[in-house]
Amino acid sequence: MAFKPLHDRVLVRRVEGEEKTKGGLIIPESAKEKPSEGEIVSVGEGARKDSGELIEMAVKAGDRVLFGKWSGTEITIDGEELLIMKESDILGKMA
Repeated sequence: MAFKPLHDRVLVRRVEGEEKTKGGLIIPESAKEKPSEGEIVSVGEGARKDSGELIEMAVKAGDRVLFGKWSGTEITIDGEELLIMKESDILGKMA
């Protein structure tokens, strides 16, 4: 199923974190935190000013981004867990 976010919303796929610590210890699944890094899957057209002028999105599909720990709403599309969030919930892009 194709999904296109509306307005200033983005669809994000979480990027999984490391399985081991730097010291080599394996982190059990129950102790892992959900990653706050992801890849943009798709973006809406952007927000609109009161005048109706379109405000372009600062991110595009394929960008790697950091977002807040509690940002977005989890959804499942074609069996894959994704997040939908407003562009303002994104903290920054990874270079």
